[in-house]
Amino acid sequence: MNIKQISELALGLGIKAKKQNKAELIRLIQQTEGNFACFATAVDGECDQANCLWRQDCLNVSSTQH
Repeated sequence: MNIKQISELALGLGIKAKKQNKAELIRLIQQTEGNFACFATAVDGECDQANCLWRQDCLNVSSTQH
């Protein structure tokens, strides 16, 4: 999902996207939905959130940061 799509999703949840980067905005969405705000924090490809909308993108981003 690109940042514009993510921003639109956030707006639909009542989140006003300001100058957050992609990871910060996704974490706000996760938190607003009552989920763990954990996007891009997976270490060594380990994540127990199998049904997460952001899972694949999260693991891809996490692998480049750790």
